[in-house]
Amino acid sequence: MHGSLLWIVTLAYLAALLLEVSRIYFRSQLRGAALVGLVLGGLAAHTLLIGYRWSVLHRDPFSSIFDWCLSAAWVLAVVYLYLTLYHPNHPIGIFTLPLVLLLQLAAATVASREPFAQSEEARILAAVHGFSLLVGTVVVFLGLATGVMYLISAYWMRRKHRPPRLLRLPSLEWLQRMTQRCLLLALACLSLGFVTGVVLSQLRHGYINWSDPVVWTTTLLMVWLVAVAVFILLYRPARQGRKVAYLTLASFLFLLVALVAVFRAPGHAGGQGAGDRTGSALRLGTIRPVGSLPEGPQP
Repeated sequence: MHGSLLWIVTLAYLAALLLEVSRIYFRSQLRGAALVGLVLGGLAAHTLLIGYRWSVLHRDPFSSIFDWCLSAAWVLAVVYLYLTLYHPNHPIGIFTLPLVLLLQLAAATVASREPFAQSEEARILAAVHGFSLLVGTVVVFLGLATGVMYLISAYWMRRKHRPPRLLRLPSLEWLQRMTQRCLLLALACLSLGFVTGVVLSQLRHGYINWSDPVVWTTTLLMVWLVAVAVFILLYRPARQGRKVAYLTLASFLFLLVALVAVFRAPGHAGGQGAGDRTGSALRLGTIRPVGSLPEGPQP
């Protein structure tokens, strides 16, 4: 059931993206209603899929990489729907829906459905960890979309090019404000996710495996975000214009590297092999097949 629902949701978002792209070529009075209808239908099926896995399969939104990707895509789709209703004349979906589809395709193709190893005493901390990483990822994705829109609008203005008649983007002021807020909120959420991941690793294993690609890529992401925050606070021009957009784009690349490391981690990639049936623990502190012994001196 949930396999069919997953592709129904993906096709609904893909159809909505095609409608958004059609804004460039022709006007239509029915397109707005059709667009909202497609997204609402996709969100309804999306919600049903998440609810089915939660109520029937007992898989909450943070129980596996698959569920985490589904939840992140759902949140980003809700944000897109809100922005579309708030800016009905702007093709925001051209820049946000591809990111929703990216999360959907990751869930459908490479995300493991095996649940993370969890202990009862750390359940709340694990939920905070998963939620903060989810929100931080969605915010970075949204910041990427607004940053790209800002750079396109700024390019048109700087070159004194008239933008395409049917491709009207939000104002530069709004895009700059959104991009800056996304950058700062991402720092707060991903920092919380990093700290809770370290604590979970210590509780579960008593150490942090710094040689793990997931650990050092997420650590690199955190170092970058902290450096960006300090740069913005100390250098006022960095809070404005193209600088914020470029910083957000770079933050997205760092996050993408960390996510790729998660998907390629041993015991996780693909989630279908024999070695993957043991599941894996996704935490910023560690990734290791459940039941395996920690590295280091053995008795």
